[in-house]
Amino acid sequence: MRVFVIAGEASGDRLGGALMDGLKSLRSDVEFIGVGGPMMQARGLKSLFPMDELSVMGLAEIVPKYFHLKARLEQTAQAAIAARPDVMVTIDSPDFCLRVARRVKRAAAIRTVHYVAPSVWAWRSGRAGKMAQVIDHVLALLPFEPPLMRAAGMECDFVGHPVVSEPIADEREIMAMRARHDLGHAPVLLALPGSRRSEVTRLAPVFGDTLRRVLADRPDMRVVVPTTANLVALMPELIADWPGTPVLLSPEQPDFPADKRAAFKTAQGALAASGTVSLELAANDTPMVIAYDMARLSRFVISRMLKVDTVTLVNLVSDTRAVPEFIGKTCRAERVAPAVVRMLEAPQAQHKAMSLTMERLGRGGAAAPGLRAAQAVLDRL
Repeated sequence: MRVFVIAGEASGDRLGGALMDGLKSLRSDVEFIGVGGPMMQARGLKSLFPMDELSVMGLAEIVPKYFHLKARLEQTAQAAIAARPDVMVTIDSPDFCLRVARRVKRAAAIRTVHYVAPSVWAWRSGRAGKMAQVIDHVLALLPFEPPLMRAAGMECDFVGHPVVSEPIADEREIMAMRARHDLGHAPVLLALPGSRRSEVTRLAPVFGDTLRRVLADRPDMRVVVPTTANLVALMPELIADWPGTPVLLSPEQPDFPADKRAAFKTAQGALAASGTVSLELAANDTPMVIAYDMARLSRFVISRMLKVDTVTLVNLVSDTRAVPEFIGKTCRAERVAPAVVRMLEAPQAQHKAMSLTMERLGRGGAAAPGLRAAQAVLDRL
């Protein structure tokens, strides 16, 4: 069985890795071709090119890279057509993935599956109908999405989110991580400014200013910054003037996976960019404040399309507004810092919402979400 798979950013790489594990457990003859990051490559994928070339978000960020992205799009589509897979699975990154799917569908009768339903409940509801022209089957992470996808004409299965079955650090791992990075028994605040170069560059100054204000109130607190492979060279420069002697956790470090798990579990709280990282924090019962901004043009356009009053997944899935968020114009240190201090003073305010989020995403289910996704793909072939 041949599967062509495409992921364009770190969160998609995580989903793709879990899906690949599931498919390999169900089919001994499965072969993977396509584009992915380190987690998918560790499971046998030889990526056509580095996945981080696709990790671009926002209108202003995409325009300068338009011709390069277009070339990668054509390369990927031609590779899929030439491979003649039994199924092509595109993972999130709809601006790239659905354009590939359109080119593939024009040239060949290849079944297409998209992993992660478009957030039509949040903005641009017309995307579902356009997607149905090139996608046969959707794997949904959120329980309220299948009816919306089916109404647009696609098959859809709720499979849950792999974050609910990822391992949680135990006390031994936590103590080992603290010892390796000289944290002692100090309270820890996670700083998570994103996984894309453009967003991290934009958010780093705001996060640094916010941390200065927070640590003035809590001088004993240490800042820990887990990063991704595509940002290893950039992050030391961006956090050089942050307070609290930040500890940078890098994929180049031999104990990175265990250290990242331990940091998420031991932290008293987190300051994080908007995205699926909020689900990773919820899985560890770590309270958070979300702060995010984008280029002025992107902010102007998106703010006028939004249909919801929150973009934080924990708030959406739990149907609460427990997690404070500061998006666009409100992403300013003088506003974010007091919220971080309040979160640290009263962390219990978010625990119920985080627990409910994990339950609704499939924690405690009979099968792990990656396996459920794989089974859904095979069942509908």
